[in-house]
Amino acid sequence: MEFIRPIRHYRVIDTPAYEWLATAIAPRLAMLRALAVEGNVTRAAERLGVPQPTISRWLAALGEEVGAPLVVKDGRGIRLTRAGHLLVNAATASMGALEAGTRRVAEEVDPNSGRVVLGFLHMLGRSLVPELVRAFRTGHPRVRFGLVQSSRDEVLARLRAGEVDLAFFGPPPDDPAVRWAPMRHQELMLTLPETHRLAGRSRVRIAELAGEEFVGLEHGFGLRQITDDLFATAGFIPRMAFEGQEIDTVRGLVSAGLGVALLPVTDQPIPGLVEIPVTPKAGRLVALAWPAHNQMAPAVRAFRDYALLNGPDQVS
Repeated sequence: MEFIRPIRHYRVIDTPAYEWLATAIAPRLAMLRALAVEGNVTRAAERLGVPQPTISRWLAALGEEVGAPLVVKDGRGIRLTRAGHLLVNAATASMGALEAGTRRVAEEVDPNSGRVVLGFLHMLGRSLVPELVRAFRTGHPRVRFGLVQSSRDEVLARLRAGEVDLAFFGPPPDDPAVRWAPMRHQELMLTLPETHRLAGRSRVRIAELAGEEFVGLEHGFGLRQITDDLFATAGFIPRMAFEGQEIDTVRGLVSAGLGVALLPVTDQPIPGLVEIPVTPKAGRLVALAWPAHNQMAPAVRAFRDYALLNGPDQVS
């Protein structure tokens, strides 16, 4: 209790004692840590680059505020008291957290060493996102990335919440809180097993698929929204035999003969599968989206600008 009474005596009205003490010693944390390391006021002053009398005044004032001396003489040096050891331990922990925080802040505001959190659809993790990140990091090798793969609705929700900085998905949102720019247009093709009765056709009308069993993505994915709208326009509700979360899984189920699907065209043929254009022509626009407030860290802005310049045409 002898350690606490003086703190209460000096406490500002309506300010908790621990908050007041932390405010009082915050500028002097480095001094306490230097004294613990050096054991000498002169060397601590040199270490910090401040005059020795300043260190002595800080020590005296802090000891008076605490209500107990923090150091005692020990030969030609000094030795910490129990109160001094307690404050040094607190100072060491506080300075460590402060230094880590300021380092993260410095990285955040430096376009060459910040962090970018990207949200994107699963299938965009195959080419678009990896290629953009790889190319960007050749000029910004110290920029770090956080990657969040999920459905369109989930990625959009996390973008609105500020949990991701930028997002790649389709279709683009109709939301005044989100801005976007087109990145890629993907044609949707009827994907069939090569043994299917329609596999030899050059084109298929969507209305002809009313009796088929479908394999598709779950609700919440942008592609599911697009295909449901296409089927509704054609006048039928699809019979969904299987629903998944990844396009590669859907293709695998189609290849196994478990249904047909409307999927983005592949870059190269897949054994066992046939892709056929549909009428009316269908497609999906993949966009890069960011918060409308546009208050982004330099590294995020640098990657956004790079993606807008290079993504639509130069990354396959």
